[in-house]
Amino acid sequence: MVVLHLLRERLARTVRTGGEHRQRYGCQVAKLQSEHMFDNETLVSTRERAAVLALMARRKVEWNRLAGSIEETESALGLLVQLEDAGDPRLFAVESTQVTLDQLEERVISYEQEGIRLITVLDAAYPTNLRMVHDRPPALFVRGELSLADERSVAVVGSRKASPGGLEKAGEIARSLVAHDYVVVSGLAAGIDSVAHRTTLDAGGRTVAVIGTGLRHQFPKQNADLQDRLARESAVVSQFWPGQEPRRWTFPQRNAVMSGFARASVVVEAGNKSGARMQARLAIEHGRPVFLLSSLLRHQWAQTYAEQRPSTYVVDSGEEIVGHLERLYSDELALTA
Repeated sequence: MVVLHLLRERLARTVRTGGEHRQRYGCQVAKLQSEHMFDNETLVSTRERAAVLALMARRKVEWNRLAGSIEETESALGLLVQLEDAGDPRLFAVESTQVTLDQLEERVISYEQEGIRLITVLDAAYPTNLRMVHDRPPALFVRGELSLADERSVAVVGSRKASPGGLEKAGEIARSLVAHDYVVVSGLAAGIDSVAHRTTLDAGGRTVAVIGTGLRHQFPKQNADLQDRLARESAVVSQFWPGQEPRRWTFPQRNAVMSGFARASVVVEAGNKSGARMQARLAIEHGRPVFLLSSLLRHQWAQTYAEQRPSTYVVDSGEEIVGHLERLYSDELALTA
C-alpha cells in the first residue's frame, strides 16, 4: 500500500505541476493527457520513462500489449498505479538488480550520459512506422539519432552464411534504395545484413541497425566497428535492456521490431528456419509489402508466400523493388522538409 500511495502522490504532483506551468507560462508543457507525447526533456517525461521501464520489469501486461495499454492510459505512471496490488514489492527486477522507481529514473538519466537514449511510446520521437503495428515494444534504446527520413525505410535481410551471389545482390539492392532516398534497415548480423549496411554507407546513404542484443553488446563481435560507426553516423536500435546478451529468443523479437520499423522488407536469401523467413511472415502480419528474390522460389515457403499472399512480390533487382515502392507509397513516403 505504501508504494501505491507514493505512486499516486507522485502522479498527482506531476499532473498538478504541469497544470501550474501551463497557467503560469501559457504553453503546453509536460501534459500527461497530451496526444502520446513528450516533445522535450522534462521532469515529467523522465519520470514517465522510468515508469515505462518499471512496467516492463513488472511484466503484469504481456510485452506485445504493453505499449498499447500505456498509450490508452496516456500515462505510464497512471497505468502503474492501476496495476499495483497491495502485496506487490516496492522494488523492480532490472538486469539482475532490485531497484526502486526513483532509481529507475536515475537510470534513464545515466543512460543518456552513456550515449543511450530511451524512447518510449509516449515520446514524439517514437518511430512512426513502428507505432502502427500491434506488437510494438513500449520502449526503444537508441545509440545515435533517429530521423524523420526513417519513415522511408526498407529492411534488407538474409542469411548469415550467404552465397557470393546473394551478397552481390544485397549490395545491388542497397545501392538502388540509396539512389532513391530510402533508408536501409538491417540487423547487423554477418552475411546479408553486413553487406546491406556497408554498401549503404559506401554509397552515402543512411542505414539503421535493429539488433538482437542490448546496446552494450556486439553480436557478432566482428561487427563491433560497424556498430560503432552506425551509432556515430545514423542509429543503432534495440528493444532490450542495455545489458541483454544474445539469446535464441531475442532475435525473433528483433525481427518483429525491424519489420515494424520498416515500410517494407526485402528477403535476399533465407532457409526454411531462418530469421529472414520469419521476418517475411511478420511483415505480412504487419500489413507491409514483402519482396522475395526470385532465387528463393526453390523453397516451398517462398512459393507459398508468392502464390497466396497478395502483399508479396517476386523480384530480381533493386530497381524493381523501388518501382513497386513508388507505386505503393508514392504519396505517403514523400519526405517532409
